[in-house]
Formats: sequence, C-alpha cells, structure tokens
Amino acid sequence: MNKKLWGILIIILFTLIVIFTIIFKPNYKQKELNNNTKIVTSFYPIYIITSNIIQNVNNVELVNMTETNTGCVHNYTLLAADMKKIENADIFIKNGLELENFMDKVISTYPNLKVIDSSMQITNKIQETENVNPHVWTSIINYIKQVEEISAKLCQYNPENAEIYTVNTKNYINSLNDLKEEYNTNLQNLKGKKAICLNEALIYLLQEIGMEVTQVETDHEESTLSADILKNLINKMKEEKIEIIFVDINDNLKNAQTLSLETGVNIYKLNSCLTGENNKDSYIINMKENLEVLKQIQ
Repeated sequence: MNKKLWGILIIILFTLIVIFTIIFKPNYKQKELNNNTKIVTSFYPIYIITSNIIQNVNNVELVNMTETNTGCVHNYTLLAADMKKIENADIFIKNGLELENFMDKVISTYPNLKVIDSSMQITNKIQETENVNPHVWTSIINYIKQVEEISAKLCQYNPENAEIYTVNTKNYINSLNDLKEEYNTNLQNLKGKKAICLNEALIYLLQEIGMEVTQVETDHEESTLSADILKNLINKMKEEKIEIIFVDINDNLKNAQTLSLETGVNIYKLNSCLTGENNKDSYIINMKENLEVLKQIQ
C-alpha cells in the first residue's frame, strides 16, 4: 500500500475517533445532576421552609411545583408542566390537611415518590363547616412545627445531608422564635379584642395573638357576600362593638369597604405569606410587616 493511501486511511481513522469521542463522551454534568436528590414542594410557603433547611447543600435540587404567585392551591388543577417537574423527583413536600387536593393523581402517577406531610405535628387545627382550615403556617408556632417535620423527614430520606439540615433547621427556628417573642412582647393589648376576618388564611395568626375572631368565608377575588350576610355582619359589629376588619393584602376590598362604611371600623391588611419573592427570608420579612400593622391597632 502506497504512502498516499496510508495517509488517507490515517486521516479517516483519526476523524472517526474524534466523532466517536464526541458522540459517546460521558456527560458528567448530567450524571452529577442525576445523582442529586431532587425535592419538589407543592407551593410557596412550603418552598420557603425547605429552602431554609437545605441551604448550603450542593447535591440537592429544589423545585417549586407552582409559580410563586399562584397563591393557595386548595382548588389548584395540575398542569402538564407540574407533572413534568415531579417526574424525576425523589421527595415531594406538601402542606397537608387536604390543601393539595391533587395528591391522589401525583401518588398514582409516581407511586415510588416519597411524600412529606408538613402538618403531621399540628394539633390546634381549626375546624370549619366541613373541613379543617389548612392555612396553619400563619401561626408562627405551627410554622415552626412544619419546619421541624420537614427537617426530620429530610434527615430520614436523605441522611448524607442530615448534619447540614439539622444545623440549618436550628438556625432558622432560632430566628422564628425571636419573631414569636417580638409578637408576644408587642401585641399584649390585642388579647381578647374582637375582629371580623374576611380571609380564612389569617385566622391562625389572629388566634395565636389571642384575638376573638369572627371568620367570614368569601371568594377573595370576587365580591360574593349577599346583602343579608352583610346586613347581619353590620348588626353584629355594632351590637358587639367590633372595631377591626382584617383582609389579606391581595383580597378584593369591596366587602370590607361596605362593612367599614356602615360601621366606621378600620380595615387592616395582613399578608398571609402565600406568595412572594424567591427569598428564603420572605416569611420572616412578611410576618414582621404584619407585626407593624398589628401594632397600629389600639
């Protein structure tokens, strides 16, 4: 075989080796990602808790199933994109108390998925007409229990990171206890005060600070209270000298404004911490803003 032909064969062989290397080169980045523990949270409050527990852990991927502005997921309908996020997950963390009505579909689709119910240690559940009020996180005490439950289960399911989870949990709970102490110190004057609340997500917070609350269920985006209900509420407020109306910062104010106009009672807007920025400190920030609002009440 002449030198020219040998040269052509060598070039062809070299080209094939390069092509083979490119095509079959191991994708180390993908392999590393696949070895990560993937955690999916159901919605914003649970995402914030989990982001505090897993901070500084490099081999964990945290994904929030819903958008941070979704709000309450009680009547949420799963999207194809949501199921895609859960597809390769190892752990799914939910609020519990039947807030996530879609869980049957999640579990039936991914039967091997480990599910953490953050509400397992909650004891002061508020019973509504048919169901339990699931918005437990607006109580700082309940929120701490949720943090503890999620952390304990993560340590069980992902023991290689248990030490970091434990340290992060301790630090976060210390900050939450400081927040709770601020509430206890500054809001003694609200114990026993009567209020009307037009958002059930705020009830746990108001009961925790010792207020006597009349809850009125509404559709927060629409005005759904009938004239008769409004009339009865107005009479109740006048007879019982109720001088406070609470709504969520994102609620439609029409009902509250009607009550306020007829009774002269002030409206106070609180944050139920259902939505917010992608900031692990958002719960504490929002609850401190709520504290400043509550301190205005005489």
